[in-house]
Amino acid sequence: MWNYTEKVMDHFLNPRNVGDIEKPDGEATVGNISCGDALKLSFKLDSNGKIAEVKFKTFGCGSAIASSSILTEMVKGKTLEDAEKITNKDIVDALGGLPEEKIHCSVMGMEALQAAIANYRGVEYVQDEDDHHGRVVCHCFGVTDSKIRKLAKDNNIKSVEGITNYCKAGGACGRCKNDIKEILDGIWKSEVNSEKSDSSSSMTFTQKVIKIQSVIDGEIRPMLERDGGNIEFIDLKGDIVVVKLKGRCAMCPSASVTLRNSVEGKLKEIVSPDLKVEELK
Repeated sequence: MWNYTEKVMDHFLNPRNVGDIEKPDGEATVGNISCGDALKLSFKLDSNGKIAEVKFKTFGCGSAIASSSILTEMVKGKTLEDAEKITNKDIVDALGGLPEEKIHCSVMGMEALQAAIANYRGVEYVQDEDDHHGRVVCHCFGVTDSKIRKLAKDNNIKSVEGITNYCKAGGACGRCKNDIKEILDGIWKSEVNSEKSDSSSSMTFTQKVIKIQSVIDGEIRPMLERDGGNIEFIDLKGDIVVVKLKGRCAMCPSASVTLRNSVEGKLKEIVSPDLKVEELK
């Protein structure tokens, strides 16, 4: 049983502005009845270019009805420029919250409003500039990789379940879940690498040397010692880390592989992606 706020229940049981507007200035339908959710929204402007009348019809759950109802109340009296600034987060906040599994209802409301405004302006509604060229990842709900990336970045979504909550992708047959996970991993891995790069570029030479020595002492040396090897940090020349392998590592025919994978890889991961490792001969 979902835990709904009093505001959600009020707008579900007593929805405002239900119906159609005759000869609307703008209208649009988003979603798909075959997928379980669809919303039609229409509006009419007054002589000052503000929304004087707005109505909706929705096929969906209580959260979809409540989200659509409160959205129509939120946009009344606003100019189109102000109305199109309303986000799904604003809708959720106005309702006092929605269960995570029902966030997609607020997204549908936001998209319907933006699409209706685009219809008034005589332009095609495109939620993401790259959406037309995006690859369809979830065929059940027609969600592209572009939309998944936008939702993830705009709402700080890092899990497949989170994406499902926002746009239903992955919520039917589930065959696209691995693809969604790969997209999310790619987004947030890039973010982490970017942060590390920014962090490393702001370090002084001394700070970088101390960080490298710390990683060698705490991460790399213990790993090599388990196989009878050892390592010594010799110098830092720009982005070149000079080290000397010792013990079994010094005589190992796979020393170059150890340097590249175990030593350089760990330093790139923790200190800076720009670092390269060379062995002192």
